[in-house]
Amino acid sequence: MVNGPSLPGSAGLDHVVPIRAETDVLLARQRARHLASELRFTGGELTLIATVISEVARNIVTYAGTGEIVLRLVQGGQRRGLLVIARDKGPGIADVERAMQDGYSTSRGLGLGLPGSKRLMDEFEIVSEVGKGTSITMTKWERSR
Repeated sequence: MVNGPSLPGSAGLDHVVPIRAETDVLLARQRARHLASELRFTGGELTLIATVISEVARNIVTYAGTGEIVLRLVQGGQRRGLLVIARDKGPGIADVERAMQDGYSTSRGLGLGLPGSKRLMDEFEIVSEVGKGTSITMTKWERSR
């Protein structure tokens, strides 16, 4: 996972959105879209990023109750991107491998799920420990234009 140095400007700063309720999910989406719009992402890519933020933020609300989304503009070599960290101190995921399988859901939802989030981002890492919480780190890199 390349976390790379932060970019100048509004970058370099961690933009932290506390997640405690469904309204915070919307705020996290909006902040991510705004921050990512500083890069050369297309409208479609901004929508994909917002979709992934919705998925992981809703997971925080549903399974952990509280947590946070951290957003940061990063640089990796010649490319720039948006780093997203979703973390909580909830119950953790007992079987991460199973949770990463398409179609698996503990809430009977038809959402994107963690596997879908992984497919939409360029880099994806999940660390979870039962009783201690979960941290998902993802990066979306802007495409060369």
